Amino acid sequence: MRISPRRRRAAAMFAGCLSLPLQAQVMAQTPAATTLPEVRVDANAETETATSPVVGYRARNATSATKTDTPLSETPQSVTIVTRDQMTDQGANNVQDALTYAAGVRSDAYGVDSRTDSVLVRGGTPDEYLDGLRKNFDYYTSNARTDTYTLERIEVLRGPSAMLFGQGSTAGIINMVSKRPLAEAQREVGVQFGSWNRAQLQTDLTGPLTEDGQWLYRLIAVGRNADTQVDYVRDDRQLIAPSLTWRPNAATSLTLQALYQKDKSGSTSQFFPWEGMLLPNPNGLLATNRFIGEPGYDRYDTERATAGWLFEHRFNDQWAVRQNLRYTHNDVDYTGFYGDAFTVPGGWAGDPVNKRLFGRFWDSSITKVNMLTADQNVEGRFQTGGVQHQVLAGFDYADYSMNKRSGFDYPTYLGGGQPLIDAYAPVYGQPFPTYDLVDSPKSTQTQYGYYLQDQMKFARNWIVLGGLRYDDVTNGLVGSDDQKSHATTKRFSLMYAADNGVSPYLSYGESFTPVAGLNANNQRFTPQRGKQWEVGIKYLPADRPIQLTAAVYDLREDNRLVLDASGGTNYLQAGSTKTKGVELEAKLTLARDWDLMGFYNYTDVDPQLAQVPRNQAAVWGKYRFTVNGLPGFSAGAGVRWMSAFTDGVAPETPAVTLLDLVLAYETAKWRLALNINNVTDKVYNSVCLSRGDCWWGARRNAIASATYRF
Repeated sequence: MRISPRRRRAAAMFAGCLSLPLQAQVMAQTPAATTLPEVRVDANAETETATSPVVGYRARNATSATKTDTPLSETPQSVTIVTRDQMTDQGANNVQDALTYAAGVRSDAYGVDSRTDSVLVRGGTPDEYLDGLRKNFDYYTSNARTDTYTLERIEVLRGPSAMLFGQGSTAGIINMVSKRPLAEAQREVGVQFGSWNRAQLQTDLTGPLTEDGQWLYRLIAVGRNADTQVDYVRDDRQLIAPSLTWRPNAATSLTLQALYQKDKSGSTSQFFPWEGMLLPNPNGLLATNRFIGEPGYDRYDTERATAGWLFEHRFNDQWAVRQNLRYTHNDVDYTGFYGDAFTVPGGWAGDPVNKRLFGRFWDSSITKVNMLTADQNVEGRFQTGGVQHQVLAGFDYADYSMNKRSGFDYPTYLGGGQPLIDAYAPVYGQPFPTYDLVDSPKSTQTQYGYYLQDQMKFARNWIVLGGLRYDDVTNGLVGSDDQKSHATTKRFSLMYAADNGVSPYLSYGESFTPVAGLNANNQRFTPQRGKQWEVGIKYLPADRPIQLTAAVYDLREDNRLVLDASGGTNYLQAGSTKTKGVELEAKLTLARDWDLMGFYNYTDVDPQLAQVPRNQAAVWGKYRFTVNGLPGFSAGAGVRWMSAFTDGVAPETPAVTLLDLVLAYETAKWRLALNINNVTDKVYNSVCLSRGDCWWGARRNAIASATYRF
């Protein structure tokens, strides 16, 4: 990778804070968990942090809502944490599946999609962060999917978060926390075999490199060959993620991180019309495995390389400085065909009578993205009178550039050269014209953000949180004048954290999102602005394995991008939109052997934004048991349900109920498991859109896994 002089200068500027004094001795970490679940929970409870491993499903601390290590019981905003154990038990091999049982989330917003993790939070699209740094600034065509095997946890912060993270969605953020080197040696190698010829080999190795524990390492690797639910679409991956931690003393920690990931896939999204997916078609329903591209030609291949660090130094018990930095290079080759459900929304423009022959658009793009992101802050703890302060002052920076070459052609009946295909009995190999790709103007974005936050405690149980931020953003497009945006955003909240674990709160937050690119009239988009009021209550007693939360929110947003209701794929900006809702979530352990979790969402979405069901609920339970006196067995089951919904134009997407199961056996050395999602193999539509297309949900997926620890 070649880094420009400008980026080298920026990286050098941020690296300056690494030249800090070093103090004291290495801090030992908690020993590895044993195989007895109840013992592991007790051992972990005293040492848990917002980035450390968590035993079970109930994390107690988070960083996303405050950028500090704060207990959830003292966090006045809705946060859901998906732990490593939960991802393992539920067999979640991508971020979309990992969020299936998270409150406030519609995790399969576009059904089966091999290109990206389609997630909606409170009716909007959240921004993706990794270790507190933004993962991408554009659509999936400039991104690569995160492998959950590299993650320690996923935090979903629901609602506006611009005061901490700058430009971002009103929906909130998904912050993924990487696995990091551990002081206690833990090594494992595992295999997976499953539906659609899935074969995966993975390993996770960590521990000390030196006897004094100053140097720790971690090495994660994944190799996979697999098909998908859709014919001729692969899901292959090669990944390696090394990391190295230097802890010269108890006050200082520097973790160097790198990742290389190469995926070879295609598009499971065929963009089939309402007629044949949900509405009647004389030929019946289209097959869920139907592919209307060209085998061996269609592709969605990504290559991602990252390098960076996580740094922290504590001067004393009151003051600390931190910096996270990452450089990313992404290559995406997206080439193939997609169907024309748009010319006649939901119908068959190329064959309106027989409704068999389907028009195909040819689309090809090769995108190269470079990103440098960094966030540095100073945290101070002090007291003024009867008020305890935890102050955070910081500066973050992002530099993004995208180079793209692309080509496009229409179906023959629209004056293009792409032949139609029989969607019910496809014949591949028809001659079709291709074209030279054309360079698009280089797109850039530079963002500077300055923020100040104070978490104040007084009168023993009262917590007031306030923050202010200023952002300066420049969007550039070669050949056009730069578009400059700036905003001041704020947040404040009030919470009473009672000694018995009950914590009612009131919060207010804002969002600011510059929108890159041009609309159908070649005009710049206006930045999106949003604000939210939230009232909630949490019950997280210190001495009981219970987490209960409830929240009511009112979200308002201006200038959200929405599809043109008159048809087609053009985006317009809506005026003022609003979303209101209620979210209930529970995680608890009963009688030591039962782990339960569940949620209920009620989402009242503005009709312009409606792609989520008004009602949604899920329950998951896991039971540990013995067989003939042999411990280590567990069985789990989950039920997911969503109500019917429509965006007001598309036909109603029917309600659906899905069942998931797991059966596992675990010892100190081995874990054997069988996960089956959508056990009954229900065929359903995940969503139907006003522009004319529907998306199939995931069919039954079974994966058998074996992991050996040594």
